[in-house]
Amino acid sequence: MRKLAALLTIFCYSTFFIANAQQGTYQKKESGVSITYKNTPYSIDQQLDITFISDSIVHVKSSPVERTVSPSDELILTDTIFGNSPVISVKEEHDQLLLHTVGLEVAVSLLNGQLVFLNHEGDTLLQEAPRDAGTFKLDAAGGDLFYRVKQDFQVDPQEGLYGLGQHQNGIMNYQKRQVNLLQYNTEVAVPMLVSTKNYGILWNNYAITKAGDTRPLLPLSALKLYAKTGEEGWLTATYLNKEHPDEVFTSRPESDIAYYYLSDLQKFPENIDLSKSLILYEGAISSPLSGLHRLHFKYAGYVKVWIDDKLVQNRWRESWNAGTFEVDLSFEANSKHTIKIEWKPEGTQSYLGVQCQRPLASAEQQLFSFDSEAGAGVDYYFFSGQNIDQVIGGYRKLTGKAPIMPLWSFGFWQSRERYKTQQEILAIAKEFRERNIPIDNLVLDWSYWKEKDWGSQDYDSTRFPDASGMIDQLHQNNYHFMISVWPKFNEESSTFDAFMNKGWLYRRNLADGRKDWIGEGYRSTFYDPFHEGARKGFWDLLNRKLYAKGVDAFWMDASEPDIHSNINIEERKAVFQPSIGSSTRYYNAFPLQNAKGIYEGQRETDPNKRVFILTRSAFAGQQRFAAATWSGDIASTWEDMKDQIAAGINFSMSGLPYWTMDAGGFLVEKKYHEPNDVDLEEWRELNARWYQFGTFLPIFRAHGQYPYREPFNIAPSVHPAYKSMIASIQLRYRLLPYIYSLAGKIYHEDYTMMRGLAMDFSTDKKVYNINDQFLLGPSLLVNPVTKKGFTERSVYLPNDISWYDLYTGAQYPGGQTIQAAAPYERIPVFVKAGSILPIGPILQHTEEKTSIPLTLYVYDGADGIFALYEDDGKSYGYEKGIFNTITFHYNQQDKELSISKRKGQYADAPSRRTFNIVFVDANQRHGIEAMQTKNAHRVNYTGKPLKIKLQ
Repeated sequence: MRKLAALLTIFCYSTFFIANAQQGTYQKKESGVSITYKNTPYSIDQQLDITFISDSIVHVKSSPVERTVSPSDELILTDTIFGNSPVISVKEEHDQLLLHTVGLEVAVSLLNGQLVFLNHEGDTLLQEAPRDAGTFKLDAAGGDLFYRVKQDFQVDPQEGLYGLGQHQNGIMNYQKRQVNLLQYNTEVAVPMLVSTKNYGILWNNYAITKAGDTRPLLPLSALKLYAKTGEEGWLTATYLNKEHPDEVFTSRPESDIAYYYLSDLQKFPENIDLSKSLILYEGAISSPLSGLHRLHFKYAGYVKVWIDDKLVQNRWRESWNAGTFEVDLSFEANSKHTIKIEWKPEGTQSYLGVQCQRPLASAEQQLFSFDSEAGAGVDYYFFSGQNIDQVIGGYRKLTGKAPIMPLWSFGFWQSRERYKTQQEILAIAKEFRERNIPIDNLVLDWSYWKEKDWGSQDYDSTRFPDASGMIDQLHQNNYHFMISVWPKFNEESSTFDAFMNKGWLYRRNLADGRKDWIGEGYRSTFYDPFHEGARKGFWDLLNRKLYAKGVDAFWMDASEPDIHSNINIEERKAVFQPSIGSSTRYYNAFPLQNAKGIYEGQRETDPNKRVFILTRSAFAGQQRFAAATWSGDIASTWEDMKDQIAAGINFSMSGLPYWTMDAGGFLVEKKYHEPNDVDLEEWRELNARWYQFGTFLPIFRAHGQYPYREPFNIAPSVHPAYKSMIASIQLRYRLLPYIYSLAGKIYHEDYTMMRGLAMDFSTDKKVYNINDQFLLGPSLLVNPVTKKGFTERSVYLPNDISWYDLYTGAQYPGGQTIQAAAPYERIPVFVKAGSILPIGPILQHTEEKTSIPLTLYVYDGADGIFALYEDDGKSYGYEKGIFNTITFHYNQQDKELSISKRKGQYADAPSRRTFNIVFVDANQRHGIEAMQTKNAHRVNYTGKPLKIKLQ
């Protein structure tokens, strides 16, 4: 509370009264203050600048007074921040400066530079911990001098904290957690945090950063270890023959399990072939401390973990693409707990590492920190709002609006790793149409070039003899065509010399002689998107070879950049050599600059055709480049499917609204390659459930390694999995009026489509940690099924509102957990009372014209509003106001639906249309499974206002 802050200030002032000369000296600016602390007793020497960008956005910068490092290039922000300065007042009160706008107050201590952010009601939103000797530590890399930078914030332990990109540990709320902001396949670093107290922090830094609990992770040996036979100091590691587990290769004590990278493989026992081994780590662990401990695992292959004989994790990842998970352990001091880890590596290169965290001390439990490897100083933006949507709106004001994606991108996409020939693609396209399976986009994955020609962007003419004709044929059949493009160049490719001679390629990976995994292996490297000429040159190459021949959209793979998988962090930084500075300073920004070049290039080349980019990694600000992000090369397992829920929600709550995943998972266990009957049925069920989940994402796409991923290749048409997948795709097209209207809100209102429950129910603390439910827009509560064989699942219905089953119309009070039916063919989805849900007909593609009316489902129990959005779906006319909205209001008391006058300049919208209106309440249970035309109010709409009584 503001009163508490004032009391603390008065206490400090009366107890530690000091002369003004011992305080910081400040200077007022047009939109803030600049304060210098030099040789003051309670502050480090620092230059502190506080600048109001708007009434609710504050920029905070602090750096040593004696500045010895160069500033970082500004990559995240747009020039939209330079507008009219807000009206602020600055008042000195005791040892504080109080800076006010109409929506926000910032109190800054003149003693030590500590900031407190308060809302207009005087409640404390967030408070810095004072900067100290650990804030700035001078460091250097590659001749680049910088500071290692750390800033602690004091947070309310009861608030929910979200965002920070996409991470794969199934964690929703980042209170008391460590998040590593490091671009990697399946991991996306976005340094934007939002809170249920309706504030946000954009940490304006591009370096690898730890967020939250930033204490160093400890080796396993930080715990007290006991061997299988009871000796203290190690676990017993037994290396067995995988095929004959009775045969022991060797056994040895191991105090640490730390096989993280290629360089660690030499630490295994001599003459051990990992591909033939099963490794057991057995014994016990204890700690001198009571409280919550945490084990952090990195793994590839099969891993099972037992604690006190209870199986707590059972995971699989392919060897080249390690995953992560965490295990929570509540210990009493010095109590011994048995542990067993079973690891079945795959291949001769596989990875397993275990680190631990001790319990947080009570004072540490109120800290949330950012600790970056490099920067010019503390640099962050603080956002406040009435809700999280407004906070994200502030973020987009600074970093750019998210354009509306083309209408076709909201339909269904089909992809696989990979279509190898032109004939194969056209055959798949034909079969979808013959089976009447709705689809809008076919995707060509990597290696369409000749083996040695990676980076040429040329099709292999022996397999794609007429690529332009192929694309024309797809377009004639109402398909769009996306193609995979890597920022990678083989040394033997036809384009290599041109890019190398202009200084546009990173050189270290070539000098190190590393080869990729294609054919005989080829030396390769990546281009430098930080170089303006290289960005333009890369787009010119894509335009000439691909876009000019009809390609509709680009899939930017390996954009971390993943120059070589599984080398350690320092080696990765060595091979990544941005032209604007050291890789240490700019490590996380590659995907941002990569997307920038494609977006700006296409908009200049073809100004009125919407750009769509799919990228495997992302960074703050990337939404302005029409970039959607998918969650990388995840595994086809139930565990990985569940982890995608929290990953996608937190990504979306980072301010980037377009997220997707490989429905079905990418990496596939060998048991599914030639499955027995049991495994085949599990594969089909897994894909059916994944499609059901994917239906409700911003982008719905199926992709993965063998087995083939088309619904008709997963199951025959009589199988319930096939029927479910087709029903999921059809439902997606019925939801298009709702989904595309949400896309309009994303641009025009800075909305977020995939929503954590805390965004709409921030006063219901029960939702803060729920990691397997989410909202699609304001109306739909989505509850994926992520366990084999389950036909019901636990669903929490947020409080203070009632909910309706989407399929049956049955009503349920909020504030309770129910066991919801989840039959094979669908997942539980509930509609919030007060919703107005537009449902369209089943289409074969997004450009299909139909005379079937739109059905509006109106759900009683609260007032409601929904704006139906329309534009041409293709151009950037909406940026100039060429779009329409029709707004529907439901008045619960009067049971009346009002339809507004059509507003807008989109002249090609139908001048007359029919709406079927279906009213749903406790007594009238109408679900969307069957068209409810017989129960509908049929309304002819000509663009003029209407009112309809519903009861």
